Amino acid sequence: MPPVGAQLWRALRVHQVYGANTEVGKTILTTVLCNSAAKNWTGEQVSYLKPVSTGPQNEADDRHIETYTSNVKNETLFQYEIPASPHSAAAASSKPTPTDHELLTKINDHISHRAHQGPGWLFLETAGGVHSPGPSGTTQADLYAPLRMPVVLVGDSKLGGISQTISAFESLRLRGYDVESVLLFRDDVYENYLYLTDYFGDQHGVPVGTVALPPHRHESQASDRNNMIKYYGDMRDEPSVRDVLVRLDKRHQSRISRLGEMSTKAHRHIWYPFTQHKMVTPDSITAIDSAYGDHFQTFKPQSASPSEGAAAASPLLQPSFDGSASWWTQGLGHANPKLTLAAAYAAGRYGHVMFAEAVHEPALALTESLLSGMENPRMERVFFSDNGSTGCEVAVKMALRASRVRYGWGTDAKLGVLGLKGSYHGDTIGAMDCAEPCTFNEKVEWYEGKGFWFDYPTVNCVEGKWVVDVPEGLKADLGNGESFSSLAGVFDVKAREQVETCRKYEKYIEQTLAQLQKQGRKFGALMMEPVVLGAGGMLFVDPLFQRTLVNVVRRSPHLFSTSESTAHPSSSDNGKSWAGLPVVFDEVFTGLYRLGRYTPSSFLGVHPDVSVHAKLLTGGLVPLCTTLASESIFETFTSDDKSDALLHGHSYTAHPVGCQVAVESLQEMEKMDRSGSWDAFKTDGGWITKEELTHQRDGSRSSGSSTSHGPWSVWSYPFIDSLSHQSARVSGVWALGSVLAISLRSDDGVGYKSTAALALQARLRSGDADGRWNVHARVLGNVFYIMAGQKTTRAAIGEIEALVQEALAA
Repeated sequence: MPPVGAQLWRALRVHQVYGANTEVGKTILTTVLCNSAAKNWTGEQVSYLKPVSTGPQNEADDRHIETYTSNVKNETLFQYEIPASPHSAAAASSKPTPTDHELLTKINDHISHRAHQGPGWLFLETAGGVHSPGPSGTTQADLYAPLRMPVVLVGDSKLGGISQTISAFESLRLRGYDVESVLLFRDDVYENYLYLTDYFGDQHGVPVGTVALPPHRHESQASDRNNMIKYYGDMRDEPSVRDVLVRLDKRHQSRISRLGEMSTKAHRHIWYPFTQHKMVTPDSITAIDSAYGDHFQTFKPQSASPSEGAAAASPLLQPSFDGSASWWTQGLGHANPKLTLAAAYAAGRYGHVMFAEAVHEPALALTESLLSGMENPRMERVFFSDNGSTGCEVAVKMALRASRVRYGWGTDAKLGVLGLKGSYHGDTIGAMDCAEPCTFNEKVEWYEGKGFWFDYPTVNCVEGKWVVDVPEGLKADLGNGESFSSLAGVFDVKAREQVETCRKYEKYIEQTLAQLQKQGRKFGALMMEPVVLGAGGMLFVDPLFQRTLVNVVRRSPHLFSTSESTAHPSSSDNGKSWAGLPVVFDEVFTGLYRLGRYTPSSFLGVHPDVSVHAKLLTGGLVPLCTTLASESIFETFTSDDKSDALLHGHSYTAHPVGCQVAVESLQEMEKMDRSGSWDAFKTDGGWITKEELTHQRDGSRSSGSSTSHGPWSVWSYPFIDSLSHQSARVSGVWALGSVLAISLRSDDGVGYKSTAALALQARLRSGDADGRWNVHARVLGNVFYIMAGQKTTRAAIGEIEALVQEALAA
């Protein structure tokens, strides 16, 4: 079932009516709006939609609309006879309870049908209050958020109504709703409207419309009906109601106009990251109205005027699957309400506070959570920064200082890092210097690559086999590679360590390090992205090579210093001190469940001395980075001289908003892991049998570790196998966790400058056959990749898999 888009149409003004509480007059005031719209916009349709209604049919809200309006089309999608909250009524009913997606789809289909009938107004009335549950139990504020319909909030005019109205407004505002107007009864006893008019006008620039109270109910049904008919007749000409509608109309047109000009203005004034602007036009810039779950809501420009019916009836916004996870940050979905509330809570409690020699609960809780989750006995310290690049700079400062002090080098010693070809650790100058010369840095004036970068075998699925491919220049040293029937075989590093391949890896690494030592080179760190090199081209490194590299470095201090007295760590730290060189893992991209585990270091079976974490750390909501370090690294910086300290920091270090969001994000992902939220991907996706899964879970419980399960992906194994056989276009494919990477054959070579993946990218951006949704993805040269979120459903993955298959077959 395709995703549901936000409801924005050129000629149909669609608005949602929320109530500050139940019994505040939503249906009466919606009837007033419908009647006024019908009178003042003659020739246009007016529609009323009630998604869910409870109670007897003869007392239903749509019956009220039918009775007291003329020429207003009305419909109720789900009617339950029991007068209770929709979730209770649905549960007690014999009817099937619709899922949230089914309900949203029916709403979308209804509104689409109305849009095809011509210009006009549509008012969708919710049930009860803002947080009244829908049929599934999801509160309405969250349930209807993906539709992003502008809101008329019906305020509470009774005693206590001021608080209820403001609370309702804030609940909607926190979830990204645009409350365009507040409408309530003019009750002269409590006069809530006087306070609320000033409050919303002064605080939020939102106008408040008032309407006379309806007549009291009459014992005679006929008299009551006549009284209401007269009341609604009078309200047709109520100036305040017309003012509300005029504002709604202007705001509707303004929203469309603004979306239409955003790309042109952005092209004129914004300097984009990683973008060659000579290749950019306004048409190539995507205007994003909003985002929810896995999808952006992207603007679809139309040249037609509203009078040209087909264009006027087409939605202006299209759901676009966020295929790059917004540069690898998204995990729990856009506009996740738990993360939003966590951010609001911390902002309300702290704002931002000074962190040097201070502590606050979000920072301490995050520190404890990370140290526990990593299951790394070496790690005891957490340093906070703002992004992955800065976090890597911090890590390098830590490692280089530790090496210099232990090996007795002077401050003028030229130290480099050991790493892997294709590594990328960020854009700041220090982080760039940790990478070999490449497209990202070769024209940066201050760049000086400081290090040595090993070439290595890579892994891809080719013709149904998981192939460890050795570069041509290394085959004399490492052999011709290996192939495995399963991805689990590639990651069985302890078993693979016993075979000849490992001996070849060890010899090659040791000989290379010895040669570098003879050249007088000095190194202060081994720095790697574990398992996958992201920006370097989604390169899946043979995990045995990375494990062997760490082990050889740690047992070879003699290859980094000739001073025996300083080359070895203390024997009193139970093996927690670094040896050889500090091992730094840049887990900014690959960490925190991106590859299916809390830390990718568990795939290698080694613990780093320093690790860097960002992106998924906050679920994609706000920037934050942490650099974790061992106590032996930390102690290098302790002395009586302040200049020996790690003199690094930024103004917003450990900002409480980011820390609180990170705590919530980690808790949610760990809960999903423990509860088996991804088990269906593992078993139904063909990565593991249910029996094997049970065995692995038993092993996790007995060992107390969360890393006992084998490799898996949200992308199904049959899909990967199928792609691997499309050898005419695909040279290799791999999937792990939420990441899918397809290497395409290329006439212009491989690497970042290749254009081989652009055709596939363009095809997915054109969307499904009906144009209802598309995939917004980025490429890395000849590599096309898609990244799902940790909450992406199997159904969504299946639809994308089908679209990719279709695109490659074209």
